[in-house]
Order: sequence, then structure tokens, then C-alpha cells
Amino acid sequence: MSSLPLPLTGKLALVTGASRGIGAATARTLAAAGAHVILTARTTGGLEEVEDSIHAAGGNATIAPLDLTDGDSIGRLANAVAGRWQALDILVLNAAMLGSLAAVPAIDPKEFAKVLTLNVGAQQALIAAFDPLLRASSDARVIAVTSSVGGTARPYWGAYGASKAALEILVNSYGEEVKNISAIRTHIVDPGATRTVMRARAYPGEDPATLKGPETVADAILALVQNDAPSGHRIRVG
Repeated sequence: MSSLPLPLTGKLALVTGASRGIGAATARTLAAAGAHVILTARTTGGLEEVEDSIHAAGGNATIAPLDLTDGDSIGRLANAVAGRWQALDILVLNAAMLGSLAAVPAIDPKEFAKVLTLNVGAQQALIAAFDPLLRASSDARVIAVTSSVGGTARPYWGAYGASKAALEILVNSYGEEVKNISAIRTHIVDPGATRTVMRARAYPGEDPATLKGPETVADAILALVQNDAPSGHRIRVG
């Protein structure tokens, strides 16, 4: 007897920041559900480890090391993907930079520019570069990973919070633009407190054993791409 196909069989997914944390867990989870996953991050070694774990579990993945702050590299990646696949079904915008936590008057302008370049500018560049492939999908999802500080102001989180607020508006605006002329839907995922390197850097005194693992967030993302949620739907992972 033949086994039933996995739920994401035949789907192509691209996950940024996939070398560790939520990105790595999401890549593994989507691959386990049958998708071919393109893994992007700056760290080649980390990407290779995730790719090896996906292949060892019987999944399919391709790594694409790149610096998302280099707009030309995003364009080259999109061209390479378009040369091999006809459509992109899932785009997970996960890569982000925390930057230094500082009072608004004390924010370093150069570092703030870097945070905005990666957390906002690179995300727009990804959407622009992959828009044709997303439009070619019969059910495309763009999922942006945000933070609670993007919606609720918190002292010393102004720089990072501003970047996440901008990301949410950017992605949801795109969703509104294409919802009536394509099968693209946009979603926002707030992971909540999760055991990641970024979290440890922001809260050095916190016991990581008290936090949920990134796999919990990955499972929520998988459930989101499988359900019929409307464009603009936002979830917080408890």
C-alpha cells in the first residue's frame, strides 16, 4: 500500500535566518511536512547542519548562504530559484537583528540604520524579488516573524520595536495589495518568549529552561500555512 502524501508535498518554501533558532526549527518542520525548503542565512556551517538534519530525516532542502543586507544577492537568489522552480509557495521572513537595547536618545545612528536595513529594507527586497514566483503559486503564504514590542512600546526597545512595527505594516500592506489579484496571503507570527540566542542576548539573566523551544513556534507556523486564515491574520504563540 502507498502511504498518503505529506501535507506540503510539492510545495516550495524559503526560510530566512534558517541556520539556528526559530528559522532552523521552521525549516525542519516544513521539510518534515513534505516541502522542499530553501535555507538562507549568513552562516554556511549552520545552514549545512540544518540541511544535513533535514536530509537525514528524509526531507529535501537546498542551502543559499547570503547576506540579506546586500540587495544584489537577493536578486541573484530569486533568479536562481526561478531558474529551477516555477513558483514559491511559502516565504518565511524570519531573519532579524536585535541591536543594542538603549533609550531612544541614546540609540546609535549607525547601528539603527543596520537594524532597519535588515529588519525592514531586506524584507521589502525579498518580497519584491520573489513577488513573481509568489504570484505563480496557487496558494502562497508570506509569514513575517515579529515581536510584541512591535505593537506595544517598551522602554529601551525603541529601535528593534520600531523595525518590527514597520515590518508588520509593510507585509500587511503587501497582502492588501495582492489579495484580490493573486492567491497570496500574508500572516504575522509573534513567537512570544522563546529559547533562542537573540532572547538570551536580550535577557542574559533568564533561565532558558523556563522558555518554550523554537519547535513550538515552528509547529504554529506549519499550522498557519495549512489552514484557511485570511490575509493579515496575526497569531501569538503562547
